[in-house]
Amino acid sequence: MTILIDDSPKTTQSNSQSPALELRGVTRKFGTSVAVDDVSFTLNTGTFLTMLGPSGSGKSTTLNMIAGFLEPSAGSILLRGRDIVGLAPNKRDIGMVFQNYSLFPHLSVARNVAFPLEVRGASRKEAMKKALEYLEIVDLKDRAKDKPRELSGGQQQRVALARSLVFGPDLLLMDEPLGALDRRLREEMQVSIKRITEQLGATVVFVTHDQEEALVMSDVIAIYNEGNIEQFGTSQSLYLNPASRFVAEFIGESNVLVGKVKGNTLVSDGEVFPLSAKPGARKFFEGSGAAIVVRPEQATLRCATSTDESARVIGRELAGTVTEVLYMGTAYRFFVHTDFGFDVEVRVRSHLPEAATQKGERVHVSWNPDDIAVVPA
Repeated sequence: MTILIDDSPKTTQSNSQSPALELRGVTRKFGTSVAVDDVSFTLNTGTFLTMLGPSGSGKSTTLNMIAGFLEPSAGSILLRGRDIVGLAPNKRDIGMVFQNYSLFPHLSVARNVAFPLEVRGASRKEAMKKALEYLEIVDLKDRAKDKPRELSGGQQQRVALARSLVFGPDLLLMDEPLGALDRRLREEMQVSIKRITEQLGATVVFVTHDQEEALVMSDVIAIYNEGNIEQFGTSQSLYLNPASRFVAEFIGESNVLVGKVKGNTLVSDGEVFPLSAKPGARKFFEGSGAAIVVRPEQATLRCATSTDESARVIGRELAGTVTEVLYMGTAYRFFVHTDFGFDVEVRVRSHLPEAATQKGERVHVSWNPDDIAVVPA
């Protein structure tokens, strides 16, 4: 698969006309096992790319090949137009941030950040001046004299981020950097990392298995599955227009209804569901297997005894019983077992009248065919 992302929202800081990063037919084998299979993509300067996928899907292997810790079995990796395959990791002009921070415990925060500059020949004075500038960017200038052990996990991660960016690398690689943090701190760091990398115009390749993290932070996402990139695109395009059932079920919550295409409908266990007729809607051959993908917030819930038809949308209604209700603060999650046998999750904003629906109530569930995705089964 060859992918070109040419709509980067950032502007380049480099005079080079070459893309920041390009992979051409990159493959990695371990014996007879193929970990990464013929992956190709081009990434422009200033773009935040997240490699997302289940464990063992090839995302970390790809990152390690870019970093130089693994060599490809085949293919090329170009950084600013230069093939870096075979080049030592320390010669690649790449910054890296790991989950375990990798800070020097005996050095101050400022000396940790200054270290990459000193090993590149900068004087102690020059390196410390630059280090303090970057500590100010990550809001830690007042902790410059502290040792890493005196900082919280989130603060240590920001020091690691400053250290990886202080020497102006062509590329920043981040391997599950937030995995060791608790939920609230992780969410705070997502915002901080995005802000800092945007401020500096950094090109980032970020690895995670956390779908929400990828959706929040990324300009573009590569969905990995069994060594291949299943889909590559913006967060919104992956969520609203998944290319496959795997992507639909991996990104966010989804209700998936499988059947056969008949005309402009999907037939599932004898029940007929209309498909979108709008221009540009995905088309399938007659009789081919397909699946309707309904996101929980795309479904509509109304009480079976309600006479208010305004809650009903164009399409097909399914009668059913609410089997579970979960309160999420701003919304309720309703789980409905339909008489048809299809289990549906519906998400309703807390301020809406439908949010008062109780467990055990009879309801109708519907959705607009124009709002949902249809993928190959």
